[in-house]
Amino acid sequence: MIALNLERAQYEVSAVGSAEDALALVAAGREYDIALLDIMLPGMNGFSLCEQLRREHARMGIIILSAKTQEKDKIGGLSIGADDYMTKPFSVSELLARIEALCRRISRSADMHDSAEGRLVSGRYVLDSRSHMLYKSGKAIDLTQMEFQIMDLFFRKPGEALRRDDILKSVWGANYFGDPKVVDVNIRRLRMKIEDKPSDPQHILTVWGFGYRWAE
Repeated sequence: MIALNLERAQYEVSAVGSAEDALALVAAGREYDIALLDIMLPGMNGFSLCEQLRREHARMGIIILSAKTQEKDKIGGLSIGADDYMTKPFSVSELLARIEALCRRISRSADMHDSAEGRLVSGRYVLDSRSHMLYKSGKAIDLTQMEFQIMDLFFRKPGEALRRDDILKSVWGANYFGDPKVVDVNIRRLRMKIEDKPSDPQHILTVWGFGYRWAE
């Protein structure tokens, strides 16, 4: 039913019943903008599929669709790289709205990739919009599209305390329907990737009760 409604909305859809079949499609060279994943799948579950897709396809949008409504499940899904997490039951109109919003974010990320600005430098870090990579002392660090946009925001406003809501609005858009905790989850992932000691961050600093600040 999901595939049918997406096709009616003029999306090209490949519907498969397992994670293994999904990975086979991608491995065969099929390119997808967005993956809609259930968690409870035969064989490999949706969380493991999400992790593998995120490792191999940093720019693919990922939305988890699940009956698991507990906070730990939502945070878990976002922590391993999902861009959004929708709990069942949901309406087709809400799903389409979230897909359209994610497509806009992907498009905005592509525009940044194609921009002529090239590189932003902050201390020993270089954010390269052409390769869509962050370099730390010359070492490349893969970023998801959302992580890249957060770093772009930080690099353009070094030392400025940014509200969580402002980060959410700037990166995910004013009409984001999901959990606002997605900001904190992405900040946690970024710290794991770029900080020497993620438990004692020196660059992505928490401004308690307010948001975050980038320090060179």
